[in-house]
Amino acid sequence: MTVDTETQPIPERFDHLYKLISSERFLKKQGLGNEVPFFICPYRPSEAIEMERMQKQLKNKLTQTGIQVLEINLYDISVEILKENDDWDWYLEEEPKMTKEELKEELQSILDIETVLVPAIANRITEEDHDVIFMAGVGEVYPYIRSHNVLNNLQSTAKEHPMVMFFPGQYTHSLESGASLDLFGRLHDDKYYRAFNIYHCEI
Repeated sequence: MTVDTETQPIPERFDHLYKLISSERFLKKQGLGNEVPFFICPYRPSEAIEMERMQKQLKNKLTQTGIQVLEINLYDISVEILKENDDWDWYLEEEPKMTKEELKEELQSILDIETVLVPAIANRITEEDHDVIFMAGVGEVYPYIRSHNVLNNLQSTAKEHPMVMFFPGQYTHSLESGASLDLFGRLHDDKYYRAFNIYHCEI
């Protein structure tokens, strides 16, 4: 069963995601070969509010059936890090004075993916029991955090359980250019090929 994310109504996408994620095959990472259990759930940016609501409903329904979902929101965890390091007040004060490029460089330094962000995510993964990880907030942290960099750096950390990244854009594959995470359907420079499009997975 293949679901076309561009044409299916959200309730039908919900049914596909619930049936797939709650299946033993998915939770036990069967049929992946040696690939990391990363799945991209693409959606049109205009559907952000509906998808956020659907994600919560999906988590609730999975929880009711005994499947534990660990939610990781990249924006929320970034704010937590800034507050823990006492950088939040500085950021709020300095933000109006900086150019967008200066702001991006500052945030990329404070929230360095390899040494700061991924270790913080790894702590959550280690500390909280879960069967599947939902990752969101991808659009909110652009451009200072890029989704393909997060995925690349999580490959050795988040491989015990499946992870679903809710992605506002397209996840495309082509023989010419490989795979690309096209954020907002417009930014075509994030090369990542090891994830699966969750709508192309069989139930």
